[in-house]
Amino acid sequence: MLTRMTLLLMLFMGFSFLAAQTPDGFTKVKAQDGIEEYRMDSNNLSILLMEDHSAPVVTFMVTFRVGSRNEVTGTTGATHILEHLMFKGTEKYNKANGGHIDNQLGNIGAMLNATTWTDRTNYYESIPSNYLELAIDIESDRMRNLLLREEDRDAEMTVVRNEFERGENSPVSALEKEIWATAFQAHPYHHSTIGWRSDIENVPIEKLREFYNTFYWPNNATVTVIGDFEKNNTLQLLKKYYGAIPASPHKIPELYTTEPEQEGPRRVILKRPGQLGVVGIGWKIPEALNKDTYTLSVLSNVLENGKTSRLYKALVDQNKAVNAFTDHSIFKDPSLFLTYAYLAPGVTHEEVEKILLDEIEKIKTEGVTDAEVNRAINQITASTAFGRDGSFSIASQLNEAIAHGDWTFYTTYLDNIKKVTAAEVQDAAKKYFVEEKSTTGYYIPIVPGGGEEKPAPSSWQAGQDALYYRTPGIDYIAEPAVTPAAPEQESSIMDITKRQKINGIDVITAKTGVKDVVTFTGSLTAGDILSDGDNKMVADLTGRMLDKGTTKNDKFALAEKLENMGASINFSVGKFNLGFSGRCLKQDLPAVIDLLAEQLRMPAFSEEELEKLKKQTEGNLKRQMDNTGARADEALNRLIFSKDHPNYEEEISKLLEDVKTVTIDDIKKFHSKYYGPKSMIFVAAGDVDNGAISKAFEKAFSGWTGGVEPQGYKRQVPQTKSGMHVVTMEGKTSTDVLIGQATGLKRADDDYLPFYIANTVLGSGFAGRLMSIIRDDEGLTYGIYSTHNEDEYCDGRWYIGATFAPDLLDKGLSSTMREFKRWVNDGVTEQEFKDAVTRRVGQYKVRLATSRGMASTILDFIQNGFDISYLDQYPKDLNKLTHSQVNNIIKKYIDPDAVVTVVAGSVDENGKPLSSKDN
Repeated sequence: MLTRMTLLLMLFMGFSFLAAQTPDGFTKVKAQDGIEEYRMDSNNLSILLMEDHSAPVVTFMVTFRVGSRNEVTGTTGATHILEHLMFKGTEKYNKANGGHIDNQLGNIGAMLNATTWTDRTNYYESIPSNYLELAIDIESDRMRNLLLREEDRDAEMTVVRNEFERGENSPVSALEKEIWATAFQAHPYHHSTIGWRSDIENVPIEKLREFYNTFYWPNNATVTVIGDFEKNNTLQLLKKYYGAIPASPHKIPELYTTEPEQEGPRRVILKRPGQLGVVGIGWKIPEALNKDTYTLSVLSNVLENGKTSRLYKALVDQNKAVNAFTDHSIFKDPSLFLTYAYLAPGVTHEEVEKILLDEIEKIKTEGVTDAEVNRAINQITASTAFGRDGSFSIASQLNEAIAHGDWTFYTTYLDNIKKVTAAEVQDAAKKYFVEEKSTTGYYIPIVPGGGEEKPAPSSWQAGQDALYYRTPGIDYIAEPAVTPAAPEQESSIMDITKRQKINGIDVITAKTGVKDVVTFTGSLTAGDILSDGDNKMVADLTGRMLDKGTTKNDKFALAEKLENMGASINFSVGKFNLGFSGRCLKQDLPAVIDLLAEQLRMPAFSEEELEKLKKQTEGNLKRQMDNTGARADEALNRLIFSKDHPNYEEEISKLLEDVKTVTIDDIKKFHSKYYGPKSMIFVAAGDVDNGAISKAFEKAFSGWTGGVEPQGYKRQVPQTKSGMHVVTMEGKTSTDVLIGQATGLKRADDDYLPFYIANTVLGSGFAGRLMSIIRDDEGLTYGIYSTHNEDEYCDGRWYIGATFAPDLLDKGLSSTMREFKRWVNDGVTEQEFKDAVTRRVGQYKVRLATSRGMASTILDFIQNGFDISYLDQYPKDLNKLTHSQVNNIIKKYIDPDAVVTVVAGSVDENGKPLSSKDN
């Protein structure tokens, strides 16, 4: 019996017990920070519940405690392949009987996915809450009733292999794989989650079935339910569907291999075609539940987070690197803490490695300041609050904590972070960042010859490449057969929004359910198309100079103010607009608005900062030469739009020359001419205080004048250079393919929504025809989709995007064109039309459940000329569409004989794979 003192002690430790009686069949384990843990008595299934009725959305997630650490030679990647096969269906839910999992969930608007990682595999859906029972039924069914057929393995093998090939396209991802393989010799962290290519190609279905029967049991899983649900009803549903599944008939195997002590530094070098080099250094660190994990998290922030960070000041600000960051891998077993630097043009690997090591040595010998530690703690505090924005975000973080070995890692993380001291950070650096435990990797680029196309990707200023092999991958992006759902009460989004003009600025706010967090976004008319004269880089560099200092604060003082609050303000320059976005705690929003105004109104425009930015821009431009997707995208725009069209893309050689010739006077003139409140939109969503926001805007933007109204552009007759156009790139294991044409459609056009639904049927997620047939049935690609990039002001473009291995390119193109022409000639079926409408309405509801989704949706509507009342009208307009209206629109805008096909990768001008000698 628990004594009164014991109960008080447990409450003091953060645990509580429900006053209500626990339903039969369950044992209440504990509750902490609003999350309740139960265990199903019949099979030891773990259950985590957290009710939140702020939005009519619920996330249902199942986490299996199995990942790539449970694999051995010959079965590397088995966890990941099995994850793919989990979508192939069961006797109850499969494509043959019309119950395909992707369609069942996709057609209700679910954000549906699965990921595999080192220590766990998870399956989830964020859905309108009245469909929770459907999600529970599907997930419980596939836990033990998976079909696991040979023909499914055969089709999915080529899909996974293409996923592997896409990762190999990135030299940085390949380097990361080599570093881990060098650092770990015995422990399974030696191999990447996706596995070795030969294992992917050859693992037999019997091995996969053995893996499934070993690990996929209730007693090796945790079900997490977050959002709009009723606890007792949900527990009864879980009992109904999971209660009949027994616990495993065997003990779940535990990994007993430990990594031997490393007795000296290790090095690895990767050479392959590319433009700029990379240095990566990793050190061995302890398991996730070690107390030093919190100290290392603070150290990671000190090293990399923001302009006040050590690596930014030592490398990026000195033009030694275009990017520098850390990868603190918090895993169940001892892992690595890595630092990476992407070399700036003309800088050597040795020079950057020395700078990285010097910064580490300074921390070991001199320590870090209390101010640095406090700033890092504030950043993590804010980040923790941001992580409560939406049911999926909470479930995802719990998913990782489960993988670490204790879900309360999530609820106690911040308290442990706040205990970290500067002395502990220095001690951790001394303890773990030692040469004998390090592994250093160099990526040395071989500048390729050949390739007549000049690269100029539209997203050239993108940041670091994704660390593909060590980032939990998104394998299924399906947009949720619809089952009867409980009736919902209609509510108006207008009830939570407010729109007002303050000092000429269009200010819109939306109150959502998240506590203490505000997300904001906005724009003003100052995009690339307004760059004066022949220089196309003036607008871009002007926007990117805004955070480089003001007349009141230099860039480090600005960054320190923001980072001390854990807040962010980001600027970007698009075709038509300067964009800005950020997040902060509710209490800090007035101060953040003041800093936003300061950067927009009074940038310093320092000559020194401009020269640094120009060199960083040169490095980013050159890095994009290695990106097959960006190369294909740029080529398509050049082929379907005329040179005087706003969507035309300049060649990278032209952009590089433009960067060199931009002067500080060009920047000042552009800012003076185009920056001002006239076209500015500001949207904030979350825990907003309208009175505080109004006061902050009245103060911060008082007296600001100028700017221009959004520019109108005459629609142009698109140019078309139909046929296949090849961008040959050496050293690429996967090609990127785009098939498209200009449509002339704008978002506000009456024809937009019917075309949107028609395209949804063809190529949106796994419920779309392209993924269902070309990936799921034929196994020709990891990813294929179709989309329409509409513009606010001029002609949009429609295209199909896909990746194919060079030796599968012909088959892939043939299948894609077959389905494309069938869509144009035959249209969509009535059932496909109805499912697509239901899907889009459901997705809209899920998207508005987070402050970021709400803010970005409002901005999109306002930019396209709609009033905020369109937030309520949009789903109604979707439901008004007719089947014939959608079918008639396809042929009006799409001509199969006029499309342009672009292929970028290691293929020749005829689309044939380059020989190994050429490659």
